[in-house]
Amino acid sequence: MGRIVVTNPLTLDGVMQSPAAPDEDTRGGFAKGGWAAGRNDEVMDRRLGVGSWEGGGALLLGRRTYEHFYSFWPHQTDNPYTDVLNESTKYVASETLSEPLPWENSVLLRGDVPAAVAEVKAKEDGNIVILGSGELIQALIPHGLIDEYVLLIHPVVVGSGRRMFADDGKAADLELTESITTTTGVIIATYRA
Repeated sequence: MGRIVVTNPLTLDGVMQSPAAPDEDTRGGFAKGGWAAGRNDEVMDRRLGVGSWEGGGALLLGRRTYEHFYSFWPHQTDNPYTDVLNESTKYVASETLSEPLPWENSVLLRGDVPAAVAEVKAKEDGNIVILGSGELIQALIPHGLIDEYVLLIHPVVVGSGRRMFADDGKAADLELTESITTTTGVIIATYRA
């Protein structure tokens, strides 16, 4: 049985929207994108780098994240992440996409998303990593399908934006299993659900 692991950057006030670039996700008029840019360092690379993906593993993505990743990663050269992402199985939860999906090794999940994800979890071995995909995460939390959170908590407050945990979401007690501080002040905190 697989384990679903959410790996996401967050601001101190819990925003996950548009970490990499100002125009990454402007839904709701969000104009504070790019808040995580420039905070990567060797500590983060060691903890989350391509070496941590060795041995395979699958990705679980919502439609927006899938389309955003597909528009960028397959077209990169001389980047160790490109081959890993291309070769990984990518499960995509979407009500609007149709098969065949354009990115190799992509599998469309339709219908009842929590039930479809539970089936994926039952058949996969190892980690099934969610990157981005806030709406997908919020759909899975009430069903207890997420096993672990790896949160990159950035030393910035943006005041508004889409948050990973819904204001009206289910309460949960998590266990801190690891905490690393980077040279740029990002806390990488791993929590077991």
